[in-house]
Amino acid sequence: MQLTTLDWAIMAIFFAVSLVVGLAVSKKSGTSFRSFFLAEQSMPWWFLGISMVATTFSTDTPNLVTDIVRGNGVDGNWTWWAFLLTGMLTVFLYARLWRRSGVLTDVEFYEIRYSGPIAAFLRGFRAVYLGILFNIIIMASVTLAAIKIGSVMMDWSPLQTVVLAATITMVYSALGGLRGVVLTDMIQFAMAMVGSIWATVYIVNLPEIGGLSALIQHESVQPFMGFLPSFSEMSMNDLIPIFIIPIAVQWWAAYYPGAEPGGGGYLAQRMLSARNEKEAAGATLLFNVLHYALRPWPWILIALASIIVFPDLASIAERFPNVPEQVVRNDLAYPAMLTYLPAGLLGLVVTSLAAAYMSTMSSQVNWGSSIVVNDLYHRFINPQASEQQQVWAGRLATVVLMVVACTLALFLENALQVFNIVLQIGAGTGLIFIVRWFWWRVNAASELTAMLVSFAIALIFTFTDGMGLESWQQLLSGVLITTVSWVAVAFFTQPTDDAKLESFYLKIRPGGPGWKTIRAGLKTNTESDGSDLPQALLASVLGAFCIYGALFTTGYVLYGQMTAATVVFGITLLAGFGLWKVWPRLKFE
Repeated sequence: MQLTTLDWAIMAIFFAVSLVVGLAVSKKSGTSFRSFFLAEQSMPWWFLGISMVATTFSTDTPNLVTDIVRGNGVDGNWTWWAFLLTGMLTVFLYARLWRRSGVLTDVEFYEIRYSGPIAAFLRGFRAVYLGILFNIIIMASVTLAAIKIGSVMMDWSPLQTVVLAATITMVYSALGGLRGVVLTDMIQFAMAMVGSIWATVYIVNLPEIGGLSALIQHESVQPFMGFLPSFSEMSMNDLIPIFIIPIAVQWWAAYYPGAEPGGGGYLAQRMLSARNEKEAAGATLLFNVLHYALRPWPWILIALASIIVFPDLASIAERFPNVPEQVVRNDLAYPAMLTYLPAGLLGLVVTSLAAAYMSTMSSQVNWGSSIVVNDLYHRFINPQASEQQQVWAGRLATVVLMVVACTLALFLENALQVFNIVLQIGAGTGLIFIVRWFWWRVNAASELTAMLVSFAIALIFTFTDGMGLESWQQLLSGVLITTVSWVAVAFFTQPTDDAKLESFYLKIRPGGPGWKTIRAGLKTNTESDGSDLPQALLASVLGAFCIYGALFTTGYVLYGQMTAATVVFGITLLAGFGLWKVWPRLKFE
């Protein structure tokens, strides 16, 4: 497929603007660590919320959704829709706690929460484990999607795509820091949404599809359309992996970037960059609304349309004979459908996919390099490093992380493969990230145990082909073994020093019964601290109902089921009204 001069012009203008933004803010961003990685904690909530959602709108996300829909149907998306539950807890519980902590990175948290040499070790270990290894896997997955798009839409080799896709992102990320990332995210999100919606409208109206009504009535599509599982028609073997495990276990037990139980990752970085606690919560709420309620349906509709045009992998391979065999998977159907777009629109959509790639990679690499600098270089290697030295160390780390991630991407096969690997590595660690804020008995040894055990189990399953277990059985086994291990270690090892626990409690004021022992030993009266915990939990439930309601109302409207749409919309309004009434009762500083 050949891009026209107009298509190339659209892309060139976008790339030029991204570079100009990075250059324009490079001087201001390079003055200090706080400026380069936290934008001096001066960003408004709506900037940060859009930046969060732009980051999660990566090139692999529509590919992943397409893979899920073609393999399991629309209701297979519960494997990530379930993460809204932890997202709501982050909004109403953890956003203010992160902002209140005063840390510069989420990994620095370990030395304000735990005591002794093991706390320092855990900080360094987590920096390598999460900021480098885990982060590189995610960036490699995003780059893999770019490789597939380049193969199908441009006939580029994987190496060509990697070199061209990463260069501009690496340059403006290294120059502009978080401020440059957030500013370009605004442009990138707008382009990504316009591109995906416009492409969906065009593709659904292709002669092969015949419009929205013809799509949803097509006999090949109808078995894939349900976005709520049918308990009467589906067997437990189908219900368990696509709905029961995600909604009952996965959302709180597994760590996944952008949906970390208890917050964390680049979301924590955005929350730490907010002006205050209320804006940190507002940014995270906006992110969840846009991420779950606004974006999924354009991808889902294109995935459903692909079932008509490319009913199997053989039809995709036949259409694109030059694409390597190991790359031809269900997730390739998304870029394959985009090849039907006309000049101009094609350039816009390709640019929007490039924007999605750049926003995710720039956020991941900026967050990862902040950990490398703050929690490895400055903490252990050069504690006397000046602000300028830290900034330049961050720029060097940006380049190295990008190069390594792009190299790894050349050896991966599909987005769902990486998604499952990441879930398995983090299986069982999620609960400790939730509980550590609200239970004094969690210590550094228990966190270290959770990470080591979950990683070891993931390796065992990877190299033994899952030991004959289904993916959900592997996840459940990992969660059970990891949780039992860290809870046992928490009880049978020395707790964190009282002085550190008291300092943490007075600084964070999380409240809840899990700190009763520590509160009893304090001289000041803290019985009322965190007294809005029930209201925060209620707000989380109402927020989940509201966003799920918006997601499903849109689905029912698209499917032409207006009665169901009206009922669900009414529930959405009630939940929204309840949330509006509860919000003023939450305590922000």
